[in-house]
Amino acid sequence: MLRNLQFALCFSLISGAAQASAPEVVAATAHRVGMGWRIDVTLKHPDTGWDHYADSWEVLDASGKLLATRTLMHPHVDEQPFTRSLINVMLPDGTRQIFIRAHCSQGPWSKPTTEIDIAPK
Repeated sequence: MLRNLQFALCFSLISGAAQASAPEVVAATAHRVGMGWRIDVTLKHPDTGWDHYADSWEVLDASGKLLATRTLMHPHVDEQPFTRSLINVMLPDGTRQIFIRAHCSQGPWSKPTTEIDIAPK
């Protein structure tokens, strides 16, 4: 009986890890607005509710430095894929590309990152 319980627990942990997949970045764009940038990101993720949902995405530079974060405040169970924006993102002078990665409440950051080319001023 103990062996069956150990197997069930192990299987449950493995199944849970498999379900905790990173959100997929379906689309991402950047538009100059005034002095900053507006970043629009469309995510797809099998949100199940408050216990497992896409909870954020980040903007990184080419070296991996964090430039901005968009926290997602609630699950999007019935809205897939979904798009959210981040405004007034300040990019360092000379930035030619930015990279987007997404995260879920139970799992890893998305890989690979999604690249956006930034048009020069």
